[in-house]
Amino acid sequence: MQRRTVLKSAAALGLVSGLGLSMPLFAAAKIKPAANAALIVVDVQNCFVEGGTLPVKGGSEVVPVINQLASHFDNIVVTQDWHTPGHASFASTHGGKKPFETTKLKYGDQVLWPDHCVQGSDDAGLHKDLKLPTAQLIIRKGFHKDMDSYSAFEEADHKTATGLAGYLKARGVKTVFVTGLATDFCVAWTAMDARKAGFEVYVIEDATRAIDLNGSLAAAWKQMAAKGVKRIQSTDIV
Repeated sequence: MQRRTVLKSAAALGLVSGLGLSMPLFAAAKIKPAANAALIVVDVQNCFVEGGTLPVKGGSEVVPVINQLASHFDNIVVTQDWHTPGHASFASTHGGKKPFETTKLKYGDQVLWPDHCVQGSDDAGLHKDLKLPTAQLIIRKGFHKDMDSYSAFEEADHKTATGLAGYLKARGVKTVFVTGLATDFCVAWTAMDARKAGFEVYVIEDATRAIDLNGSLAAAWKQMAAKGVKRIQSTDIV
C-alpha cells in the first residue's frame, strides 16, 4: 500500500496487525549525541506554521525547542519543501479536486494539498526565529513538478534519492535525530527512510507537531516503532 493514502484513515498507513508493538520504542537513558550524530530539522517553514498556507497546529512551538537542541550537535541538516507552481501535489492542479482528497499519479496514490511552499516565496522560507548558525546543509525536496517528496531521503516513488544518505555517510554519521513538521508526514517518512538507509534513528517528540487527521498520528508512531525508530523527548538529550 502506498504511504500517500495515510490521510484517508489510520488503516491506510498499511499497518500490519499482530506485530506486538502497541507502544513506540523509547530510549532507556539520557543521551549525549556523539560527533557521528546529526540533527535533522524537517520543514520548519512559514507555510507550515500559523498564518501559512498549510499550517500545522502549534507548529511554531517547535522552534525554541529545536534552537536549544542545536547546541548539542556537531552536524545539523535542514530541509525545505520547495514546490514548483502548479505542483502535482496541489489540489488546484487537478480539476474538480479539493485539498485533502487523493488522486492517482504515476508513482501511486497522492494526497492533494493546498498550494504551499512555492519556490522562492516567503511562504517557503524558514521560520524567522529558527536559529541554526552551525547547520551545514539545506536539502530542498518536492521540487520535481510531477513528484512529491515527504521524506528527506527519498522522493515519493521510493526510488529517487535526495542524496542526503550519501552525504551523511560520507561525513561518518551513524545516528540521526529527527525534528520538525509534521510528525505524521514528513518527519515520519524521514525517520523511516533513515532506518531503511541504515541509520540509528530517534524522533524527538516535543520538537515536532502533527496534522493528526483520522488517527494518522498514532498510526505513524506505530509504524515508526515497527521500523525501529526510537521516540524520545528533548529532555532526554544532554
